[in-house]
Amino acid sequence: MGTLSIDVQDTGLEVIDLLDDPAFAARRIHSRDALAQMAGLRRLAHAFTEHPETILQELVSAAVDLCGADSAAISVVKEDGTDAEFYHWVASAGVYAGFLNAMLPRYPSACGVCLERNRPQHIRVLPKFFEILGVEAPPVTDGLLLPWRLDNVQGTIFVMAHSRAQAFDSEDLRMMETLADFAAMAMLQLRQRTQLLNQASSTAAASMANELAHQINNPLQALTNQLFLAQQQPVGSAVHTLATELAPDFNRLSTLVQKLLALPRAKP
Repeated sequence: MGTLSIDVQDTGLEVIDLLDDPAFAARRIHSRDALAQMAGLRRLAHAFTEHPETILQELVSAAVDLCGADSAAISVVKEDGTDAEFYHWVASAGVYAGFLNAMLPRYPSACGVCLERNRPQHIRVLPKFFEILGVEAPPVTDGLLLPWRLDNVQGTIFVMAHSRAQAFDSEDLRMMETLADFAAMAMLQLRQRTQLLNQASSTAAASMANELAHQINNPLQALTNQLFLAQQQPVGSAVHTLATELAPDFNRLSTLVQKLLALPRAKP
């Protein structure tokens, strides 16, 4: 397939490669609500340890909190997708929460451009795009769109603002890169949970659990580091208190990962 071309006048989509966007790199770093960020991290840790079936929805809810977004969503390329229904929104939160399970076309699509470039993108979505789809929705005035891949499954994760022109900055991009890893990991966990239910071989099941733990480890370490920094805030501060309360959930998740890593792997 040739390189996708998106014309903002024709499609209402503006998709700019973030790594080649000096204007974005020059944006002033915004202050963030540290308590909201800690709450987002808490929900993620709790979902992974207690309610794995809610991981995708908790992930987009955390993205809204961690990046101060108005909306967030995760899309997946459908296995049997048609040109009219190619991208499936498997999770959404915020203003766009009502678009959960929406099916979007293969073209025009910011997701397609992002997956082809395989790099983070800066997006705007104008009313023209929604006119093409025949739906009503507020425009996206600022957004970050990142790809994720897992074996033969791929998709995107994005955060959006609907009125602010410069809602996100390089710190939000760094956070979204971590959440993109989590999105891939979450899809892997959901797929493997399904496989484990049908898996007769305990050795093979242990092998899949071991693989899952390897996928979890890197993004988990990134979030653990953020939690450590929050705990360095003055004792008695709201951020320090919440980070201290959150620590046991992350310790449990870390312990679970280490136990999974210690399981024997099945031989080919």
